[in-house]
Parts: sequence; structure tokens; C-alpha cells
Amino acid sequence: MSMQPRRWTPPKATARARETRSVPPLPPVRLLELPGRGPEDVVLAPDGRVLTGLENGAILAVDPETGAVEQIAHTKGRPLGLHAEPDGAVLICDFGGGLLRLDKPGGQLEVLVSEVEGKPLNFPSNVVADTDGTIYFSESTRNWPLQQYMGDMLEHSGTGRLMRRNPGGSVEILIDGLDFGNGIVLAPDRSCVLVAETGGYSIRRHWLTGPQAGTTDYFAENLAAFPDNMGLGSDGLVWVAMVAPRNPLLDTLLPLPGILRQLVWAIPEALQPKPARTVWIMAYGFDGRLVHDLQHEGTDYGMVTGVAEQNGTLYLGSLSETAIAVVQVP
Repeated sequence: MSMQPRRWTPPKATARARETRSVPPLPPVRLLELPGRGPEDVVLAPDGRVLTGLENGAILAVDPETGAVEQIAHTKGRPLGLHAEPDGAVLICDFGGGLLRLDKPGGQLEVLVSEVEGKPLNFPSNVVADTDGTIYFSESTRNWPLQQYMGDMLEHSGTGRLMRRNPGGSVEILIDGLDFGNGIVLAPDRSCVLVAETGGYSIRRHWLTGPQAGTTDYFAENLAAFPDNMGLGSDGLVWVAMVAPRNPLLDTLLPLPGILRQLVWAIPEALQPKPARTVWIMAYGFDGRLVHDLQHEGTDYGMVTGVAEQNGTLYLGSLSETAIAVVQVP
């Protein structure tokens, strides 16, 4: 752990950030039950099935119509972000294993990246790939393990990164200093790549082409909730899983000196800030315009960390649930 975490002042929550319900609200969800907990990310495979990974290491393919579940791999770690390739291969961010590639359902797992700049990849979070074999992936934090992710939220270490693995296998860092780097979307025209900054209530944009190539700015900032995994929808929108609304106590703690925030981490878990249960998804156009702000009370489902959209249907994943949720865009 860093002994001298940087001092950071969160943006002041706006009136928008204090809203608890959108209009229209998200309809009730339908659940696809799973044989385990924690479908942290969800992506759609070429055959129409929904892919996800569980906390026990299993990679599953789920038929969205029948609910039939097939285990297509086991990482022996903790799979997080996924990317489905057109040829049936799957890229996997695995806590404990690094950036992996499954060549086909039931096939072989290959380690693509296990270390960066001579140090182990600590917390690989999300991944997307271009058609030429270029892979973009994020690391949430270099200081904390998955089981203690709230420690990074309190420490605000700013050790997250967005990286690119080139077709030849070399890795370069595109953005360093992210406050818990997370979900990734590659623009269809390859002009930019977006990365969610969960602890910074924002989505960063790194330009790949054009006059701003190589620079980074904000695609969306001062969000009302913590952005997690993201996905490019069939509608061309950037769909964002909002894991929980901003926590007033956490907003109050973050500007304080690091030692005081570390003392909060040391108190019993039951007294630490907890994410509120809600189902919350946003969708943006690539011009930065907010198109959907959909919310539902987290009675039957909550802590949404993954989202995939296909023809008006949303598939949702959660770090804490034992099912994938299915809901129609209103």
C-alpha cells in the first residue's frame, strides 16, 4: 500500500447527482439464475448467448431465452471484464491470472499479459479488442486486491491505468493515474477509447486519431453515481453500468488527509460506507449527450457492474447477485 496517498477533492454533487429516480423508470427485471455468485461483467457472444464470469472462476455461456447454462472455461482465478471475439474466442481480465484469451468455448486458456514494466498485473478490470488484434485493457489499482477494493476508494491512490497490447505482444500505457480504472469502450470509428474512472465519478476519453491523437480528456464527469463496466450497444450508444449512487460519507471523507481515510478503512466492516442497492444504467452518444438514465429500486437485483445491449434488450451483471438480469429499454 502507498503510505502517502495523494490528496483529492471530489467534484461537488450537483442537483442531478442527488436524484434517485429517472423518468421513465426502468421496468422490472427478469432473472437468469446461475450456479454461482458474482456475474461481474456480461457480454454477448456471436451465437447470441450471454457470457459472464463467476467468483469461483467459472466462465459461463447463458441462453437468454431458455436460461440454459454451459461452463465454457475455468480460470482458477476471479474473472472480471470480458470481450467476445467474432471467431468465438473470449478475452478475460482475471484477478489472479492477468489478461487471458480463451481460444474457443471449452478450449485452451492463454496468458496474454501477466506483468507490465516488470511488475505483476495487479487488478486487470476490463478489456476490448480491435479487429487488427490490438487489445485495450484497464487496471483498477496497483495497491489493493479485489477483496478490498473499497480500500482503494478510501485511499484514492490514483494508480489505475489504461493500457494497449499491440498485435506483436508489446504493452504500452495510454493513461496512468486513474482513480480506479474500469470499463472500456472502443469507438466504432477507432477515433478514441473510453475508460470509466469509478473513483473519479467520470469517463475519460483517450484520442487515437485526428488532431488530438495521444491526448486524454473527459467524455463525462461529475457523474451522479460510480461508473463500472461499459459496453457498446447495437444502437451505437455507450451503455454504462452505474454500480451505486454517490455516497455522501465517502464524498466527505475523500478530501481528508490520507491517514484519516485509512483509519476509516480500519474500522469494522459493518460501519464502513456501503453502496446503496439500486439498478442504474446510463447510455451516451459519442457526442457526449446523455440519451438514457434508467433506474429501478434494488429490491430484486442490485449492485449492477456490467451491461450489454442488443436490439433494445439490456443484460445486466452484478458483483453480488447469483443471476443475470434481463430488461427491455423503455
